[in-house]
Amino acid sequence: MSRILVTGGAGFLGSHVAAALVAHPGVELVVAGDVRRPEHPVDGVVYDECDVTRPDGLVPLLRRHAIDVVVHLAAIVNPGRDHALEYRVDVDGSRHVLEACIAAGVRRIVVSSSGAAYGYHPDNPDWLRESDPVRGNDEFPYSKHKRLVEQLLTGYRAAHPELEQVVFRIGTILGPTVSNQITALWDGPALLAVRGADSPFVFVWVDDVAAAMARAATDGQPGVYNVAGDGKVTVREIAQRLRKPVVTVPAAVLGSALRAGRALRLTVHGPEQVGFLRYRPVLANDALKRDFGYTPEKTSAEAFEAYLCAHPGVARG
Repeated sequence: MSRILVTGGAGFLGSHVAAALVAHPGVELVVAGDVRRPEHPVDGVVYDECDVTRPDGLVPLLRRHAIDVVVHLAAIVNPGRDHALEYRVDVDGSRHVLEACIAAGVRRIVVSSSGAAYGYHPDNPDWLRESDPVRGNDEFPYSKHKRLVEQLLTGYRAAHPELEQVVFRIGTILGPTVSNQITALWDGPALLAVRGADSPFVFVWVDDVAAAMARAATDGQPGVYNVAGDGKVTVREIAQRLRKPVVTVPAAVLGSALRAGRALRLTVHGPEQVGFLRYRPVLANDALKRDFGYTPEKTSAEAFEAYLCAHPGVARG
């Protein structure tokens, strides 16, 4: 019977993971730690304050609830202008959580990484697997931070084998209330595409992520796994389903426009977003199904359809 702390437990993903853990027969206690209270608390979950940027409170929190498993979800997903804050939460926060786990004798940590850890590179293989290098992108803070966190985790696996790790490199999560920089691409009258790029996406429904997390926190095999639905969906397939046109722009033109827009403070995004759109990391989920023993219920295409059902105003007609 596991006693589990979920960092970032009041957030979008954290709330779904907490609900999945409470329903699991192998879980005795679920503590959702966050800097804020959730809008809709989950029955059976204990809520407690947890600020991963302040390491002094983490070990007492773990000991107070006799935690033996940590699901570390606390991160800033939507990038802004304060990259220093994002680093403190994403990188320093992960280091603080790892150190607290060692000090408090936690036996397992489950970490939500991202496909962004592989980076947005022109020489990425058509399908990325866990054996491919984690390179990130220095010009894209979220991707860079995920790479740095994975390097931290690699070091801790070598130095502290007593702390089991399950690391999930997750594709684009869709759900009934999700709103992020990916879904924002679909809200306008047309979709943007970079000339010469298919810009494929891999999606995963939030309930599949939560179910995989629940397995990881209880009896799942330690390791590093891509988490995504089967298949991929290109930007033109998305546009066809939304009944919206595609505006194709040369990479250089788009980069110049974004550079000017950020200089004028019209957008937080800059020319690095060209690579974000152009070289999407496409995650193969073979190891998740074969080695970890979890098969997502929804494919990438089915997750996108479920998103449209929950957001009927996105598609035309």
